[in-house]
Amino acid sequence: MTREIEFFEDYFIEFYISLDLTVQEKIEYVFKVIRTVERIPQKFLKHIEGTDGLYEIRVKVGSDIFRIFCCFDSGRIVVLFNGFQKKSQKTPKKEIDKALKIKQDYFDKNGGGK
Repeated sequence: MTREIEFFEDYFIEFYISLDLTVQEKIEYVFKVIRTVERIPQKFLKHIEGTDGLYEIRVKVGSDIFRIFCCFDSGRIVVLFNGFQKKSQKTPKKEIDKALKIKQDYFDKNGGGK
């Protein structure tokens, strides 16, 4: 079982390069889990309620929490969108809205199925 992880445009890259090395290493670890594990634990990947196929990759480093929005395309491809550092209990609606817009752009440009 392997999944591919792809980046859509530069949203994730810009977020990733702004992070310190410790956080980047943890993100790489979580990506490895997502690529290789049959059933990804919910602590690493969770569907966002009320959205059509939008997920968040969950990364915790110390007391810092980071989220990276993504979706699946053709079942085996995980497409990464925007990321942010979470500072409150609830995921900010503006971040979800941004991710949904990016997801729509992705499928518009790639004619993808889900």
